[in-house]
Amino acid sequence: MHTDDTLALHAADRAHQLRAYQPFDTYLTDSPLEVERGAGVRIVDTDGNEYIDAVGGLWCTNIGLGRDEMADAIADQVRKLAYANNFTDMGTVPAVQLCEKLASLAPGSLNKVFLVTGGSTAIDAAFRTIQYYQNCRGLPEKRHIISRVDSYHGSTYAAVSIGGKPGDHPPEFDYIPDIIHHLQSPNFYRHGGDRTEQQFADDLVAEFDAKVAELGAGKVAAFFAEPIMGAGGVVPPPDNYLKRIWQRCKELDILYVSDEVVTGFGRLGEWFASESVFGIQPDIITSAKGLTSGYLPLGATIITDEIFDTISEAGHGRYFAVGFTYGGHPVSCAAALKNIEIFEREKLLDHVKDVGPYFMEQLETLADLPMVGDVRGSHLMACLEFVADSETKRPYPEDIDVGKWVSNEADALGLIVRPIVNLNVMSPALVVTRDDIDLIVAKLRESIQRAHVKLEAAGYR
Repeated sequence: MHTDDTLALHAADRAHQLRAYQPFDTYLTDSPLEVERGAGVRIVDTDGNEYIDAVGGLWCTNIGLGRDEMADAIADQVRKLAYANNFTDMGTVPAVQLCEKLASLAPGSLNKVFLVTGGSTAIDAAFRTIQYYQNCRGLPEKRHIISRVDSYHGSTYAAVSIGGKPGDHPPEFDYIPDIIHHLQSPNFYRHGGDRTEQQFADDLVAEFDAKVAELGAGKVAAFFAEPIMGAGGVVPPPDNYLKRIWQRCKELDILYVSDEVVTGFGRLGEWFASESVFGIQPDIITSAKGLTSGYLPLGATIITDEIFDTISEAGHGRYFAVGFTYGGHPVSCAAALKNIEIFEREKLLDHVKDVGPYFMEQLETLADLPMVGDVRGSHLMACLEFVADSETKRPYPEDIDVGKWVSNEADALGLIVRPIVNLNVMSPALVVTRDDIDLIVAKLRESIQRAHVKLEAAGYR
């Protein structure tokens, strides 16, 4: 395509497309990056400019873009069976095979898989399953949910209500107001203050205990947590904090839901991070994104045998009244099976364990830049937090959106990073190489330096 075609696309975009999280103050003047094609960790826009995609789509292009065998698997399934519903008394071969495979990869007794359309619907399905489970147990008052500030769990009604990112709760939208509660963010850099990390963790656990005591353990149904917060700023939990919360949940008969939509499927070098990385055996795991590496939409809510045995007890005329037309879509399931096959054949989990620490080490070298207040994350899930004063951690004014200043410079240098107010978030495809990482970090350094000069010239010091 050519520049004239891109301009026509921009005009059509403004006229007809409502994009996710579109800011209305600037959409008529700011043009989106129109992406035309991609391969591996690189994408190309409609003017032919190439970029390293250090965001990995949205945490999801794990095996890389442009895989012929993925295209073949998808096409073969379309020819064989493009669609059949997955309701009540029907099923498809790819859906059954995928559920069996996911049960083998999930820890402990997480053996029952409900296939959905993505991460948000996986969370919604978990929320409804929890309600159903507690009601089947004869505990209708056990319906309150505990989550955390800065968490992200999706954008459907229940999912966004469970999430705790302030930016996802603008006042013009409505949310579930009465049974969802948010505890303090576990972001030690921002909220630890003069405490040690362990003291901070102690206080977070005490806050959880206090909230349960306030509500009454008999009224708390579940705790939702990402192993590492993603869109809320790539926030690793303080050491042993989540495991202690999980232990409290076991003692108090509270279900523990581990949202692994981002951390699952290799982002931290494991199929799932809950048990392997954090020593947690959840009652429910939600997943999506890397499940198909973004090739097609699909999600999964995985529950324990214990939950299933309770909700499926015979003799009550019960049925699981949750379903989506495209949940367990056979073509998406075929894509997921091929994706997992590629993971196993190419030993991508081992690759992440090799290059992931290198990625974090190289990003740490940017800490010498005056704008860089914090470098955090794990393996191929990372974040830079920008500050006006690194000694006091004083942030730039939120309304200037400093992360966008940096990402704009990165765009010009052929690098895609994700700006979130005062952050740049990165989650490259798992096939990223050390050479790619060196290039990402070099381009990011130059982007930050350029943005810093422009910020100072504009009077932001």
